[in-house]
Amino acid sequence: MKLLISEVIKKASNAKTKTEKIQILKENNSQALRSILKWNYDPNINSDLPEGEVPFTRNDAPIGTEHTVLEREYRNLWRFIKGANTLSRMKREQLFIQLLEGLHETEADIICLVKDGLLQSKFRITHAVVKEAFPEIQWSE
Repeated sequence: MKLLISEVIKKASNAKTKTEKIQILKENNSQALRSILKWNYDPNINSDLPEGEVPFTRNDAPIGTEHTVLEREYRNLWRFIKGANTLSRMKREQLFIQLLEGLHETEADIICLVKDGLLQSKFRITHAVVKEAFPEIQWSE
């Protein structure tokens, strides 16, 4: 069974060496993982959502029984990026909460960190590790 994005990030974060972290990211390479990491680390990608804690009901369904997964939902993340959508603020925030409530709580936590560019505050994965794991990602400097 394919790992959830949250499981990949946790596994890479827990790896002892930079080489192991890069290897784990490469082994679990997906468009969804790259998109989420790019959103977090690219300085030119800014969230169009309020910073901080998001008021949503956590989905505590066991892994594998959640309604949806980031691997499928990443295609809709553009809706939450500044300049990429024309949604009203209320509609955008409503869609974000619906997304979070449909995901396993560990994946919802990842997206909440990523929206504020704070993934590295909880997980030991640096921008340098991500750049080395995925040299094909175009980064804004």
